[in-house]
Amino acid sequence: MSERTVALVTGANKGIGFEIAAGLGALGWRVGVGARDDTRRGTAVEKLRAAGVDAFGVPLDVTDDASVAAAARLVGAQEGGLDVLVNNAAITGGAPQEPSLVDPEVVRAVVDTNVVGVLRVTNAMLPLLRRSASPRIVNMSSSVGSLTLQSGGGDTGPISGAYAPSKSFLTALTVQYAKELRGTGILVNAGCPGFVATDLNGHRGTRTPEQGAAIAIRLATLPADGPSGGIFSDSGVVPW
Repeated sequence: MSERTVALVTGANKGIGFEIAAGLGALGWRVGVGARDDTRRGTAVEKLRAAGVDAFGVPLDVTDDASVAAAARLVGAQEGGLDVLVNNAAITGGAPQEPSLVDPEVVRAVVDTNVVGVLRVTNAMLPLLRRSASPRIVNMSSSVGSLTLQSGGGDTGPISGAYAPSKSFLTALTVQYAKELRGTGILVNAGCPGFVATDLNGHRGTRTPEQGAAIAIRLATLPADGPSGGIFSDSGVVPW
């Protein structure tokens, strides 16, 4: 495996994912830009390289088993292993999202991307991560999925029958991975970027993508004695 730290970021062609890739690249890491659209992925890689990042493209559709398997083969053959995986790719499912109105097929599609997609990619990349001296998995979740905040009247945005529950599911999955991988050196955590202005919310957010990427970069660079199985924001632990 390369002496350089190698990271893969899914959904890295724009928004928070792109800024995560840029931030990790600024550390001197080699960064894989995972994205399903060839043109957007190529453009992102070019922009990152122009900024001095050692970036490479990884064709990756997190909802497609064959695509995920091919991505793992590419990273393994080209890089010899993987140090950090950031599962960032996600969709909202659009409107309406009220449980009484949301289309079950929309819920299925959101979960397939936001949860099952993370499962697909993580399981495909685990053999590569196990080769690393300091493997880290970061799942980009959200405080909108916090059951404590939802039930306690916290500001978790509009009623959501697809997106918010998918983030609850993702954080629960993160905890289970952390339990399974305890003692292996692989730290698994979820990060909340805050309300970031991206295509995902029609750029209504109040934070920049760079600000939203900061928590992922922090969790990707945790020391060996760092936490595992938690969800964190820039403010600290997110109540669950």
